[in-house]
Amino acid sequence: MLAVDLGTGGPKTGAVSLRGELLAHAVSAVHTEYLPDGGAIQDPAEWWDQIRAGVRSVVSTVDAKGLVGLGITGQWGSTVPVDEAGNPVGSCMLWADTRGGRFSAKAVGGPVSLFGYSPGNILRWVQLTGGAPSPHGADPLGHELYMRHREPELYARTALLLEPLDYIGLRFTGRAVASTASMILSWLTDNRHGGRPGYVRELIRRAGRDPSKLPPLISTGNVIGEVRADVADELGIPRVPVVGGVPDLHTAYLGSGTVGNFEAHLTISTTAWISCRVPFKRTDVLHQMASVPGPNPGAYLVANNHETAGLCLQWLRDAVVPGTYEELMAKAASVPAGAGGVMFTPWLKGERTPVDDRTLRGAFLNVSLDTGRGHLVRAVLEGVAFNARWLLDAVQKFVGRPLPSLRILGGGAQSDLWCQIHADVLGRRIEKVADPMYASLRGAGLFAAFCLGKLGGLEDLPGLVSVTRTFEPDPSARAVYEPMYAEFKRFYGALHGSYARLNR
Repeated sequence: MLAVDLGTGGPKTGAVSLRGELLAHAVSAVHTEYLPDGGAIQDPAEWWDQIRAGVRSVVSTVDAKGLVGLGITGQWGSTVPVDEAGNPVGSCMLWADTRGGRFSAKAVGGPVSLFGYSPGNILRWVQLTGGAPSPHGADPLGHELYMRHREPELYARTALLLEPLDYIGLRFTGRAVASTASMILSWLTDNRHGGRPGYVRELIRRAGRDPSKLPPLISTGNVIGEVRADVADELGIPRVPVVGGVPDLHTAYLGSGTVGNFEAHLTISTTAWISCRVPFKRTDVLHQMASVPGPNPGAYLVANNHETAGLCLQWLRDAVVPGTYEELMAKAASVPAGAGGVMFTPWLKGERTPVDDRTLRGAFLNVSLDTGRGHLVRAVLEGVAFNARWLLDAVQKFVGRPLPSLRILGGGAQSDLWCQIHADVLGRRIEKVADPMYASLRGAGLFAAFCLGKLGGLEDLPGLVSVTRTFEPDPSARAVYEPMYAEFKRFYGALHGSYARLNR
């Protein structure tokens, strides 16, 4: 299977065997422009250039004649405006772009507000979808309303507003459609078990979305079409079927190999999340958590998000402590657990779960003249882990049971030190999967293989995903981290008022 994973940091492409092996891969970076008014944008043309280069690299090392299908995954909750011909007419507004917040707040709110929503709005959205558009604007509703009110000329040229996954599907096949999975964060479909397919007109009306700019829907796992002849010729691949894109939440679940109910995984990528399959549809509005339809009928996945995780380490490298990631990890390893008392709050772009507060920011606390670069690096690693512990506490309450172990994946899982820190801070066994940076890429390939009938059922997945190392909590490190975690939880209560005043 050919697979594409369009992460926020850039696309990965790969070839995945029907035995779950990563046969070849290519990685590239893309530029994110952060604007002073809360904007976060990328160039969709840059994605497509990098993906094509990646595919050419992959097929130079595998026999392209053996390709039987293509799967797509990646970031979601972002918006690409395209014209009638499918060409982008503007930048992609990323999931972190909050410029439409004032318009979203007006659309979903009312004279009486409950968590930013009018009671009627939140009741119907949660009842039908399990979630709701954000009143802070960081999702497709905020993006559309921002374009309509602040960039009317661009909006007038826009025929469809596509998720990045669906834009990539369009580029490969020439057909602009969305899957019910790729559109989850628009919250416009009936996500109840046995719900009617298609958009819900009432929700479109409540959101104030323009139905003419919504892409046609296909069921999750359906084929969009074959790779276009000109694209196939350019890339040197056969005209294989392309399965509709699904979010990285879904393919991380598959790529973790933990597919049973309450078998959890932790992803440390640009962002971070903790998820597992659950047999119920449930919503926690206060903590911005919901169970959303999974990749197979009748199953739900816990959905939540930390806005910055691996991105914190990237920021530290670029802005504070220069060096390669290997050099940064070596500095952190030279410092004992607890980083000499230095602590870091990893809220560089606000936070979504377990508190939805876009004014939060990062901070180093308890810095002294004894603080060195190694302390700062380790504090960042530990701060991301403390945030994961905060999230784990909320997830366990949401699912109603403890989660005794977690599979770890994503770019952050490449570091054994960071894996061990997570085991120590969370107090849980951490299992690292093979090639953790490419787990979602593997999941995209295997999902497409299932959908095309090349593999059996999801029950076959555990045998296709191997664990390369297990990390058990270290009692001595836990003795250091437990009181620090208690302080970490107090930071939000102590600081959020200041952040709100500074960043309003």
